Amino acid sequence: MASARRLCDLVNATFVTLSAKDPKTGEALSVELPIVRGTAGAPCVDISKLHASTGMFTIDPGFVGTSSCKSAITYIDGPAGVLLHRGYAIDELAAKSSFLEVVYLLLNGHLPASERRLELFEREVVRRMTCHERLKTFVGGFPDGAHPMAVMVGTVGALSAFFHDAAVGTMDDAQRALAAVRVVAKLPTIAAMAYRHSIGMPYVAPRRGKSLAANLLHMCFSSPLDGGEFVAPPPAFEKALDTFLLLHADHEQNASTSTVRMAASSEANPFACVAAGIASLWGPMHGGANEACIR
Repeated sequence: MASARRLCDLVNATFVTLSAKDPKTGEALSVELPIVRGTAGAPCVDISKLHASTGMFTIDPGFVGTSSCKSAITYIDGPAGVLLHRGYAIDELAAKSSFLEVVYLLLNGHLPASERRLELFEREVVRRMTCHERLKTFVGGFPDGAHPMAVMVGTVGALSAFFHDAAVGTMDDAQRALAAVRVVAKLPTIAAMAYRHSIGMPYVAPRRGKSLAANLLHMCFSSPLDGGEFVAPPPAFEKALDTFLLLHADHEQNASTSTVRMAASSEANPFACVAAGIASLWGPMHGGANEACIR
């Protein structure tokens, strides 16, 4: 038995009609709402002018049936096992690309044009992995046993005090690109600092000329007995961590992404906005679910 056809099956339709009739007077009114079709996923009804046309609002708790923006970054269809970044399938990216190559793709809309361009981007990210000495003091103020997500929320928020000249509304394209690179670069260092703090070990600085994944492993697990020398992780470990980071690079309009966008709509400092997103990620219905699985 064939399933009932739905409005989305009318592939050539350009609008839907919303109508209502007063049962007492017989008066009927209707408005046309445009249909927006993306390159993937279900079509959407544009209700941005709904209130102006009807005097009404919609109710959709949890954004169950509402898109908040147009985006060309990531598309996910969980039940179908589909994850696309800028149109590239995640399995293809995992097999052929690195984490920072995917970061470049997400930020710029295209893959690096050459190996040299990728190398320059990787150098720029690693160069900005260092953190201010006073930020290390800030992390040292957290109590023993503090949850790492609490440390991340507080410390990433504190970055806004070090880069306080950057408000979203006044940034040009170059400033926005720099803020994005700083976030990508400094979060691994802060995560390593949070871990080292939890085990009572001194913080370890990143090293020039090493990959982000190798630096993260080094900053987390090197020993004071190494005398400050860089101890290269096994290649399999480095590759596994790089792939793990790649697979988590972006996951569409989830709770944390929406939180960052909501905070940024007030033109707040970018690091404060990201800290808000980390707070959302912490919850057991979002990133906390991954933590529960690991535990």
